[in-house]
Amino acid sequence: MKDRALAKLEEGDLDLVERLVLASGSLKELAEVYGVSYPTIRGRLNRVIEHLRSALAARPVDLMAELLADLVEKGEVMPRAARAVLELHQKRMQTKEA
Repeated sequence: MKDRALAKLEEGDLDLVERLVLASGSLKELAEVYGVSYPTIRGRLNRVIEHLRSALAARPVDLMAELLADLVEKGEVMPRAARAVLELHQKRMQTKEA
């Protein structure tokens, strides 16, 4: 039996995925369920997506992405700014690998 990437998610991330499915994919509804803003739930989902991508590619999770997602979730950084920082970080990491 194949190991599934979803099985590698933490409990809280699995809960988010389950609730998202039950909300028929509605992030607005999911934000209401969690009592947070849409950008906060979008940030959490982006982090879960990155965890799944990392698991599928058998590579470690990007710690910068984790930190930025946490800061967005806490409201300490705006999602747009976090996305810009992460894109710059990823470009620099690709340059170092080349």
